[in-house]
Amino acid sequence: MDIFIIGIYLGKNSCSLAGLDTSGRVVLRRRMRRSSVASFVKGLGRCIAALEACCGAHHLGRLFAAQGHEVRLMLKIRGPNGVCSMSALRPLTRSSSGWRGTTRPCGA
Repeated sequence: MDIFIIGIYLGKNSCSLAGLDTSGRVVLRRRMRRSSVASFVKGLGRCIAALEACCGAHHLGRLFAAQGHEVRLMLKIRGPNGVCSMSALRPLTRSSSGWRGTTRPCGA
């Protein structure tokens, strides 16, 4: 499975993941516990990790960046029923999509 973009909606206990290939076709849809997301993404090849910007996204984004992934934080990637929205992920294939990188905590 060749994933170019992995979109992750971080919920309180479970997360929704959606993977797109280079043509924008959905190749992965999965729900998993929040604690297992980091190990799952570690097993993927280098890709763009898109996360909905929240306090936990910065922490996971730093972990993903250390694993070699390109991290992009977005304002909203959640669609109805808390599932990753494909329409929010597809613009990430363009370079000027209004995304932000992760930040370091104060004093770090």
